[in-house]
Amino acid sequence: MSERRPGAIEFRQGSNPRREVPLNLEPRYEVTVVAARTGTHITTIRRYEEIGLVHAITVRSGARLYSDADIDRIRRARRLIDDLGVNLAGAAAILQLREQLVALQQEFQLLRDRRPGS
Repeated sequence: MSERRPGAIEFRQGSNPRREVPLNLEPRYEVTVVAARTGTHITTIRRYEEIGLVHAITVRSGARLYSDADIDRIRRARRLIDDLGVNLAGAAAILQLREQLVALQQEFQLLRDRRPGS
């Protein structure tokens, strides 16, 4: 998993790879908000954090905050688990591979755009 920088932006790939939707990586949601937005129990979200599926930060108050990207990952994991019957370890592996693929596609596009004559 890659390190997140405060205020960094991640891109969620839509059906058209050239039209990506930016996701804010800045943690700002407490676990109760994430649970409500994803329909996921709080203990399940904590488990996802334990295995590295999502990455919360702890603020001074002790609250753990999650980002839009974390919410997106939870939703994707739930679809894999609930709809396709993939186990949690499999869902985590699929999501990691998907993110690597998207990063490689973005890098390829950057290199293609820099190519002379493009």
